[in-house]
Amino acid sequence: MSATQSELNAAPGGIVTRFAPSPTGFLHIGGARTALFNWLFARHHGGKFLLRIEDTDRARSTDAAIEAILDGMRWLGLDWDDEEVYQFARAARHAEVAGQLLAAGHAYRCFLTQDELAEMRATAQAEKRPFRIISPWRDADTPAHPKDMPAVVRLKAPRDGKITILDRVQGEVTVSAEEIDDFVLLRSDGTPTYMLSVVVDDQDMGVTHVIRGDDHLNNAFRQLGIIWAMQAIEDGWREPVYAHVPLIHGSDGAKLSKRHGALGVDAYRDELGMLPEAVNNYLLRLGWGHGDAEIISREQAIEWFDIDAVGRSPARFDIKKLENLNAHYLREADDARLAELATPRVSSLLDRALNTADQAQLVAAMPSLKVRARTMLEIADGALFLFAMPEQMDSKARELIDGAPEGLLLEMTESLALLPEWTMESLESHLRSAAENRELGLGKVAQPLRAALTGRAVSPGIFDVLFLLGREESLQRLRSTLTA
Repeated sequence: MSATQSELNAAPGGIVTRFAPSPTGFLHIGGARTALFNWLFARHHGGKFLLRIEDTDRARSTDAAIEAILDGMRWLGLDWDDEEVYQFARAARHAEVAGQLLAAGHAYRCFLTQDELAEMRATAQAEKRPFRIISPWRDADTPAHPKDMPAVVRLKAPRDGKITILDRVQGEVTVSAEEIDDFVLLRSDGTPTYMLSVVVDDQDMGVTHVIRGDDHLNNAFRQLGIIWAMQAIEDGWREPVYAHVPLIHGSDGAKLSKRHGALGVDAYRDELGMLPEAVNNYLLRLGWGHGDAEIISREQAIEWFDIDAVGRSPARFDIKKLENLNAHYLREADDARLAELATPRVSSLLDRALNTADQAQLVAAMPSLKVRARTMLEIADGALFLFAMPEQMDSKARELIDGAPEGLLLEMTESLALLPEWTMESLESHLRSAAENRELGLGKVAQPLRAALTGRAVSPGIFDVLFLLGREESLQRLRSTLTA
């Protein structure tokens, strides 16, 4: 089941989801999954997917972090509708709503000092009970307010009964109203808090479904208090449908950390060499599934995705599974595209730019390179033999050369020089005949040859190596090895 009919009826303008990251660092892999789930749900229903940058933490929010988030979203192909919204720029609107709540008696000015709050907290700890702010200013008359003393504005949270959320992932979740204290809407300097800003922005942006990590579940109960209070003041305020998704854990079940792969999306592209389609596919399968399907295209994901198939247990991140999935997408990818992606790293490793001929050679080699690689890094590293021998031969490659049958490399160099055609077919036929004539398996001939041609123990197959290097370069490398 996807969105229920009642949900669709409650959203006459269509389904609207949002992703709302804080620009205090990179786009975290968990945030990327949240964005993906929101994007897919909106696209599945023909709705809108909006992006809001929650930049109210002015000390930690940076332009570089904002750009990293936007860059990561674009790389993953998670296009958003309309212009992105910047929360800080809407502070006046947030304060306006706080003023409405204050004027209608749903909020109050609180003059509790930090010392008084600390004393209340200490008392709660001494009595071994949860700390809940019970302000003496909640029902105080305005004339009793002290003059020239800073005050915050707090919401008058419900005191009695229970609050229930019908969460699309967590199911029915109920808390006692007494667990929700009168939280701050406006700080003493007049700036709005996160809790208020989120609710106002979701309302003004027309968000119908709030899909986010389950670490925000407790916030939902507080945010409902604002919505209910505003519903009593003016028409149009609606409760969103909540769907709180379990967080991602490491492969060992512990909280996801850098050692598990908790990196920024840019690191998966630049440092680990992943393709965006592989990252999207892997994130989609972290906590959501469609039967036994493992390889899921973007079109299939849009067609199949629904919130009800998201599990309630934390998903486990496994970098090896991501690498294996990436290997699949590398094999399926266009050769010219992969060559373009590999070029910057190849150029960096060679310390020179690739010219047009180099680029053409890289494209031609891609069918051989990509079938053995799990990442773009492996493709780039594997391509280096095309352009230069390593300064120092791989020790295992030297062992293969030294362990070759006596005279084999010289014989193969001389016979290859006499080949009338340098084609894959002629090269394969020649090498197989040479191995047969020496009563050797093909590997006994191919392995030392590959080592002599590439300086490495691991490379594409010998026929590919010879063909891609060409007659002149191949013979030159073999002769250099013989005289080394």
